[in-house]
Amino acid sequence: MIPLPKTALFDYPKYWAECYDAAPFFPMSRQEMDELGWDSCDIILVTGDAYVDHPSFGMAIIGRMLEAQGFRVGMIAQPDWQSKDEFMKLGKPNLYFGVTAGNMDSMINRYTAERRIRHDDAYTPNNEGGKRPDRAVLVYSQRCKEAYKDVPVVIGGIEASLRRIAHFDYWSEKVRRSILFDAKADILVYGNAERPLVEVSHRIANGEDISTITDVRGTAFLTKQALPGWKGIDSRSIDKPGKIDPILSPYTDTTKTSECDSQQNKAVTVDPSEDVTKSAQPIELTEYRNKTWKNKSKPWETTYINLPTFEQVKENKVLYAHASRIFHQEVNPGSAKPLVQRHGDRIIWLNPPAYPLSEEEMDGVFGLPYKRVPHPAYGDAKIPAYDMIKTSINIMRGCFGGCTFCSITEHEGRIIQSRSEESILNEIEDIKEKVPGFTGVISDLGGPTANMYKLNCMSKKAEATCRKPSCVWPTICGHLDTDHTPTINLYRKARKIKGIKKILIASGVRYDLAVKDPEYVKELATHHVGGYLKIAPEHTEEGPLNKMMKPGMGSYHEFKQMFDKFSKQAGKKQFLIPYFISAHPGTTEMDMINLALWLKENDFKLDQVQNFYPSPLANATTMYHTELNSLKNIKKANEAVPIPKGTRQRRLHKAILRYHDPANWPIIREAVTKMGLARKLIGNKPGCLVPAETRGEQNHQHYKKGGKGKNNAQGFKRSEGVSGHSKPKSRNGKQGLTRFSDNQFDDRKPKAPKKRR
Repeated sequence: MIPLPKTALFDYPKYWAECYDAAPFFPMSRQEMDELGWDSCDIILVTGDAYVDHPSFGMAIIGRMLEAQGFRVGMIAQPDWQSKDEFMKLGKPNLYFGVTAGNMDSMINRYTAERRIRHDDAYTPNNEGGKRPDRAVLVYSQRCKEAYKDVPVVIGGIEASLRRIAHFDYWSEKVRRSILFDAKADILVYGNAERPLVEVSHRIANGEDISTITDVRGTAFLTKQALPGWKGIDSRSIDKPGKIDPILSPYTDTTKTSECDSQQNKAVTVDPSEDVTKSAQPIELTEYRNKTWKNKSKPWETTYINLPTFEQVKENKVLYAHASRIFHQEVNPGSAKPLVQRHGDRIIWLNPPAYPLSEEEMDGVFGLPYKRVPHPAYGDAKIPAYDMIKTSINIMRGCFGGCTFCSITEHEGRIIQSRSEESILNEIEDIKEKVPGFTGVISDLGGPTANMYKLNCMSKKAEATCRKPSCVWPTICGHLDTDHTPTINLYRKARKIKGIKKILIASGVRYDLAVKDPEYVKELATHHVGGYLKIAPEHTEEGPLNKMMKPGMGSYHEFKQMFDKFSKQAGKKQFLIPYFISAHPGTTEMDMINLALWLKENDFKLDQVQNFYPSPLANATTMYHTELNSLKNIKKANEAVPIPKGTRQRRLHKAILRYHDPANWPIIREAVTKMGLARKLIGNKPGCLVPAETRGEQNHQHYKKGGKGKNNAQGFKRSEGVSGHSKPKSRNGKQGLTRFSDNQFDDRKPKAPKKRR
């Protein structure tokens, strides 16, 4: 069982400024501070988003939570970062600056998957782009230090979370060091971070120097040497990387092979200030599993894991993949150890994740006095992100799916933290009262995944020690509770609230879980779908699906059958909207062709397609960078992963998914011809993917221009007039789907002439 913290989130003694009561909005100017009667702010939050006082915006949650602890909180939203002046407009904070890039990573917010600049920003008034700098956490932190050198800077949010150790940076195509080094910040809090931030805030308020706060879970900091009282084990004792030609084993010179083989159950004590690949000193071996110990203490509770250094992972892809594997094994708050990684003459110390919030604490966080509207300073300006979520409700956090391309595992974690029914129903009432122009429609009851509400491990012991990256892949774990009854009951009670006309489910549904409880699918299809329901198969082929850690298409067809059945029983015509990713690690051109054929046979035409976007620290990004399957032991697998890289190949994968667009036909024809599939896939026969080139096509204006379309969308839409609900049929009219394999057809080889008789 995962232990509870010593002090619950709202049980700390309140700071003295509690006497000021809650602010209508956090002040964004000196005038607002004067109106509140404040001479100063205790904590000033700096964010790359517009300030919206809504629990779907991270800074609003953090601000209201700190306010509930008794602190006076100021807000600097989307400051002009060209000088320190904007960072001084609220004066000097008494305790610290809290810095975040906002709800999105600033690089993903500004650049498409093709590294093109976006000209819009949904988190900015009037959707205006360019209101935040690249790598916003770095820039904001440095400006805070320029403004007030002696004021501590605490960084957090998703941008900081995903860069807390050495990481591959897609935009510069290199491995960058931990963000703490470049930001010049004092401490990093990762994840949703309420628990560590509250503890850090109270300890600073009580007079502790921030440099001495080293024992808070969910934080990272820089130090010269390992903390006293801790012993280190080298990461190779957990997951030893081996030789992959032509790269030599990174640990060849450290220990004799025979010694390593004989010490399988032993850990290596190391000094993180030393380079283990160059150390000439003998390595002290300490056996941690000997039952004859005289000391019956639990040494794993004071043991950290020493990762390969920044300099090593920067140059050695095997070591990068190895470090990624160790990092993702140490995400369970019940069993994770601190991680240490040397960067030059300093190390970054990464404490284990914070303990998840209890139901009572979740209720407390979402029950704070949010105004649920943007700050009045924005006037009538529209903030698209707010308009999209203003009537949506987060009912839970976390996701145990473990999808390799998703950052939830690295940021929120895989343990589900749910709110009580009462808290959620109260928020619906709050929306009715506070949201201007409320029409009676709740746009979403969800979270990272709509149907993981109150689903947790049924074995407390397993939950506290499990290191599996996913609870549902390759199959659903036997310990996992798949009973959707709490979600069904919540939906039914929410619908009964007076003044509520419709409650939609807009969060993605994990359909492999949903099919385990047909009653949930019936409830969903009967009452909570507004014509279309989005789900995310992501692909149809085994190769890329395994690299994504996603289920096969069998679950999709089972869910679709249930969904169609219950929709028909309800007398509704409703459709599934499948999401797919192109150019994901592990995907070949043949995989994309087979996916496109599946789409065509099922009458799906995707208006917009998302190319794989390598976000920092994600497992799929590790595969993209190293071209190795880091989901398996590197030594045993030695599996090279096909990676669609380069502009042309990534555009091809994207074009194949939009096979119906005439602008994509030339590049698809060229590709299938090179693959030897021209006779099978080019033409007007039912099994063909694209038509043969016509004379008139050359004169088509769209064809000449290349038909460039939008490439920055996050989802997909079904074309008008296409139901997407025909049963999958093969090209000979029989049930099923014909698949192509590499070299199955080769039109390039001359065929032998027929013999005449």
